Amino acid sequence: MWDYLQNLSFWDWLAFGSVLLILEVFGVGGYLLWTGLAAAIVGALLYLFPGLPWAWQLLLFGCLSILTAVFWWRRQRAAAKPSDQPGLNQRGSELQGRQFVLHEAIVGGRGKIKAGDSLWLVTGPDLPAGTPIKVVGQDGVLLKVQQAD
Repeated sequence: MWDYLQNLSFWDWLAFGSVLLILEVFGVGGYLLWTGLAAAIVGALLYLFPGLPWAWQLLLFGCLSILTAVFWWRRQRAAAKPSDQPGLNQRGSELQGRQFVLHEAIVGGRGKIKAGDSLWLVTGPDLPAGTPIKVVGQDGVLLKVQQAD
């Protein structure tokens, strides 16, 4: 084992980096991407400086892995910005504050309204069908309603 470590070539580092990049294809999160890139960089440096001791190679690999991961993490945080469409992919949030007519009576706290071409389950006080109501909130797929003024 010691003989192998003392005689690492740039091909070993490139192969290790390639294996990490292939494993990244099957994973999520990008963790192995930056480690694989660090291994490839160490392989390139070893090609340029073939006399680099194995201890320095491992130290360089560790430092480059951390540096590339921190660089990417900072870049991702800087690029993250609030959405200009905060209600996107939150069905029902656009219905809050609007008034509708009950499609089916609210009995036992549950009923239905028709919004566009969709029927929505609603919760609220018991009311007969045809009563004007106002959507005041949302709990998952249930809309919270109250009788409109």
